[in-house]
Amino acid sequence: MKKLFNYLRHRRDISLLVASLLLLIIALFNPSIPVKRNIYSYLLVADISQSMNVKDMSILGKPVTRMEYQKYLLHRIIGEMPCGTQVSMGFFAGVSVAALYTPIEVCENFAAIEETIDHMDWRNGWSGNSRIRESMVTMAKLIRSFPEPAQVVYFSDGEETPKLHIFNTRDLTGFQGGKDWLLVGIGSDKGTAIPKLDDKNQLIGYWSAESFAMQPGVAQIAQENIGAREDSVASEVSDRYLSKLDEKYLISVAKEIDGMYVNGSSLQAILAAMKTQPPARRSKSDFDLKWIFAGLSGLLFLIAYLPKHPVKETKEMFNIFLSRRKNQKSKASSLKAS
Repeated sequence: MKKLFNYLRHRRDISLLVASLLLLIIALFNPSIPVKRNIYSYLLVADISQSMNVKDMSILGKPVTRMEYQKYLLHRIIGEMPCGTQVSMGFFAGVSVAALYTPIEVCENFAAIEETIDHMDWRNGWSGNSRIRESMVTMAKLIRSFPEPAQVVYFSDGEETPKLHIFNTRDLTGFQGGKDWLLVGIGSDKGTAIPKLDDKNQLIGYWSAESFAMQPGVAQIAQENIGAREDSVASEVSDRYLSKLDEKYLISVAKEIDGMYVNGSSLQAILAAMKTQPPARRSKSDFDLKWIFAGLSGLLFLIAYLPKHPVKETKEMFNIFLSRRKNQKSKASSLKAS
């Protein structure tokens, strides 16, 4: 044993190669250590009502609809999430929020989540109206059905359809469950007509102002009538209903539910706001060490083939090179003189 130790002590390259091999063997056993870390879980809710078909946003200078911009934001947000984060995608229309699945790990299911976003469309909607205040209550019930808590990031233009009045305004005073939810406003403050599309996504006109008028009396109170909307198309430009981001309204809703609001025009502002949302839970998880051992193994392997004194030996090699060049020039001068 002593002889082996002395041999390895004098053979630096062999010692490093042996150590590299040992580290590589350890890495093959997938070592890990348990560490406590925050587990983040999100329900990302996308507004798929028809007002999201308004083209008043832009991506890299190209005009796009609110729906397309919403997809763009969701793709970017998913791409920024670290592995271990759990995500559920939800759609909002009428009074309801429908979760397509309970929160799933973002890296293992990245392709499936991205595909969900790609297939988001106003035709997925189950109601012609959009009742944001009502959806807060149904969303709280939905999250209680999840296997673990989740934070909400809710994208919308703030369009309540039909318009609110005293009989159809849900009182959110004392609402439980909305703490730290994030509402993200999508759209511009410039009024733009809402395109009316057929089932093949072809433009057939624009929604008229009559479609968004407040329905009288009991018609608005009855739950079965909430999805109904007058179906006419504007015959004149002046008849069109002009839709815009109702930022003031979204801020007031966020305040009532003890949540937050951020304008969706800035991706960084959304990501910063999401970082302030508390984690769903704190749990022990395995921290993978195999890449650390494998990296150290590769480093030792490279060092084994480096000179013992690289700077000194590099200088010596450079001096030898200069000396040879000088001798070659002297010989060439002598031959030329003779």
